Amino acid sequence: MVGMTTTTLPRAATTDVTAASAVLDVVVPVYNEERDLGPCVRRLHAHLSATFPYPFRITVADNASTDGTLAVATTLASELAGVEVLHLTEKGRGRALRAAWDASDAPVLAYMDVDLSTDLNAVLPLVAPLLSGHSDVSIGTRLARGSRVVRGAKRQFISRSYNILLRGTLQVGFSDAQCGFKAIRKDVAEQLLPLVEDTGWFFDTELLVLAQRAGLRIHEVPVDWIDDPDSRVDIVATALADLRGIARLARGLVDGSLPLQSLRSRFGREPLAAAGVPASMPSQLLRFAGVGVLSTVAYLLLFALLRPAAGAQAANFAALLITAVGNTALNRRLTFAVRGTAHAGRHQAQGLLLFALGLALTSGSLVALDAAAPVHPHLLEVAVLVLANLAATVLRFVLMRVWVFRKA
Repeated sequence: MVGMTTTTLPRAATTDVTAASAVLDVVVPVYNEERDLGPCVRRLHAHLSATFPYPFRITVADNASTDGTLAVATTLASELAGVEVLHLTEKGRGRALRAAWDASDAPVLAYMDVDLSTDLNAVLPLVAPLLSGHSDVSIGTRLARGSRVVRGAKRQFISRSYNILLRGTLQVGFSDAQCGFKAIRKDVAEQLLPLVEDTGWFFDTELLVLAQRAGLRIHEVPVDWIDDPDSRVDIVATALADLRGIARLARGLVDGSLPLQSLRSRFGREPLAAAGVPASMPSQLLRFAGVGVLSTVAYLLLFALLRPAAGAQAANFAALLITAVGNTALNRRLTFAVRGTAHAGRHQAQGLLLFALGLALTSGSLVALDAAAPVHPHLLEVAVLVLANLAATVLRFVLMRVWVFRKA
């Protein structure tokens, strides 16, 4: 990064836990933490020395502290075996983690906040799935059923709201994006870190979203958590930065600028194939259903608006035509991941043929209704159209998959 320098300060000369042989590297990112850093690192070092069965390293990542944090970190490195200091000239938790993880040679990388809000007994459950190769990323969660959390109602509300927002906008499957207690395999970090743009608090979320979209296994560990009452995080500024990050990630997922397919290939996480079921059909069905719900709502609204003035058949034709064009465009981009303008005209023409089939089904249903009950309430008319549209939707998906976008 332009304008940023990092310095790795010397570690202790004699050690039973040599940095070169470290299996786990725990990074503690700090900014102006001269008071809490010493007790934190000593407690963490004592715990790992007593309970962790493999060589470890603790890296204090000082990102541009202006107090005595760097001096405290240097003293710790000279006194405790396996403690190192990385000094950065710019702020940003994400920036500090990226620099420390990039520089580390340990096969498992972790980090935790300096306040040690998480019970350290969760360290081994956090990293064990990564050491065994079962999982790729591991996170502590304060929102799982087995978690025990002591924190104010305000922070609890903000945390849960944020994770609900992530599920609604980015369809994440993990429960707690911002718990300061995570681990990742080094080989996985080498592939994901170059794609993470955020250098602040959104770093965690962005990394996890990319990992999930790449098909990686994310292991969750319920933790005991006692909130730090002296936290100096600017909630408003962090929330705004998070919203910008969510919008940026959403754009990348929609426009295809994130190389997710390439990542899946590199990690060997292509969709599993089942006999008689095309590999990508389950995810396509979900996206197609979402587009279908939007199209159906739009169709019914247009029909209801046009019906009084144009009559049932004309209103049905106009509403179906408008929504058919939009439906084809959305399915082309979202369901079948077709980018660019190549063959767009042909796809729309084929979509209009599907529209004609849908029109025949829906118009035929209206004719049948008129024949069966010449006088009928509008509510029954709408219900018949909904059923006819469901049949047309199933036919549309099959034909889009095997005919319109078969080469996509």
